[in-house]
Amino acid sequence: MSLLAHFRRGAALLLAALPPAYILAQQKPPSAHELAARVDRHYDQLHSLKAEFTESYAGMGVQHTESGELLLAKPGKMRWNYSSPPGKLFLLDGKYSWFYTPGDAQVQRIPAKELDDLRSPLRFLLGHTNLEKEVSGLTLTLGPNGALVLSGVPKGQENRVSKLSLTVTAAGVITGIEVDEVDGATTKFTFTGEQPDAAIAPKTFQFTPPPGVPVVDGPPPI
Repeated sequence: MSLLAHFRRGAALLLAALPPAYILAQQKPPSAHELAARVDRHYDQLHSLKAEFTESYAGMGVQHTESGELLLAKPGKMRWNYSSPPGKLFLLDGKYSWFYTPGDAQVQRIPAKELDDLRSPLRFLLGHTNLEKEVSGLTLTLGPNGALVLSGVPKGQENRVSKLSLTVTAAGVITGIEVDEVDGATTKFTFTGEQPDAAIAPKTFQFTPPPGVPVVDGPPPI
């Protein structure tokens, strides 16, 4: 075998050993349509998901950062367990959304179909994913360190959200969300340690208000 043949065979073996995500990252950036389709394929095949999150908010003279664990299960279930602040909870059980922080005088509840919360852009992951139908005017830009960022306006939230930006890997995994509101406030979410199809007990998405704490229908304060 010639030296050139040895080189070609070695190069082929090296490429075969590389993970698909790495190979995608070295190729020409996809179009917004292509990347949205990768996001759809990635999340359509999942039944559940677990990840760590960090959430930061800046607006109306307020700044804060919170963190915890995100759990998703199809169809229509979502739970945000906050470790900072400890015990804070946002839960979507498929019918209602629940908001509670230990020490609060009441539990906020709102029908899921009426939810207008900044965590709700992730709701499209809870059913059959079609990002281009959920977000208007989808465009693709390159962020810091070559990150791929899909941006647009989530349908149904035009009066509140001026832009939604999703940081996405070349394989279609969402690693960050930035929500710019029309009043100038910005909320950012980052996600790490994604566990596709994690085993999550059904009771995880059930919520029972603490004894003596009344349930009030309506959205919670920021």
